[in-house]
Amino acid sequence: MASTMPEQVTIIECPRDAFQGLPQFIPTETKIDYLLSLMEAGFSHIDFGSFVSPRAVPQMQDTQQVLDALRPYLKETYLIAIIPNLKGLERVIQAGGIRCAGYPLSISSTFQQRNLHQDLEQSWKVVDDLVARAREARIDLVVYLSMAFGNPYGEAWSADRVITFVDKLAQKGIQQISLSDTVGLAKAQEVHDVFVACLKKFPEVHFGVHLHSRLERWEQPVLAAYEAGCRRFDGALYGIGGCPFAEDELVGNIPTERVVHRFNQMGITTGLNESAIQKPLAKAREILERFGKDGRME
Repeated sequence: MASTMPEQVTIIECPRDAFQGLPQFIPTETKIDYLLSLMEAGFSHIDFGSFVSPRAVPQMQDTQQVLDALRPYLKETYLIAIIPNLKGLERVIQAGGIRCAGYPLSISSTFQQRNLHQDLEQSWKVVDDLVARAREARIDLVVYLSMAFGNPYGEAWSADRVITFVDKLAQKGIQQISLSDTVGLAKAQEVHDVFVACLKKFPEVHFGVHLHSRLERWEQPVLAAYEAGCRRFDGALYGIGGCPFAEDELVGNIPTERVVHRFNQMGITTGLNESAIQKPLAKAREILERFGKDGRME
């Protein structure tokens, strides 16, 4: 008998990505209040902060203080923190309470230099170190493979290049890979084709998608990833966000509230109630209005 269970997806909320590019520092207490509202609304997977140089990302300088305040409320929350190197992973391990560390790796050598000040040879060595230490510490490691659907710097891009990077990561023992579009280049057909190829060739890897887009273009690449078999989707309420190291103009995150609404329309289980997310959605809007120019996708 065919299963009648609805399809299920995991929504990963990314306030870290939402906040890191805002020009004004968001007070620690405001971040804590917002993260608690996300947990209360039912978000189980949260990319909440990063252990990076405060000179590089001043907005994330209080990640440890935020974590300390959240600790009594974590329960089953799957916290993700972004790291640039082994030192960052050591800070994650020492902090406690974080289930997963995320390392950004780009198929673009230009962006890897802009983002982490590492060339690709250095970055592959970092990956080796991270895999060994994360395994030892029993912390999950996800690699965000950026520029997976295009390249804005005039460098060669192809699905085959993406496959080559994924293959190398899989051989090194990486089991979670989030294919990422940092500057909103992704076209639905390319997203679909890359995911079909990756899911077919690497069935042992858990793939997710981390997209950036302008408001009028968010839906097609999301649905293309879903139709190709992706079941993990990153987003940020109100579409706030963008990488400050990619281009001069920030391109926002996929708006979580719209993703949840669309999947609910399709009968796909997200684990999130649209009414419950209205409270953190209002807080996200207020944070943007108070601490950032209106960078929402228009």
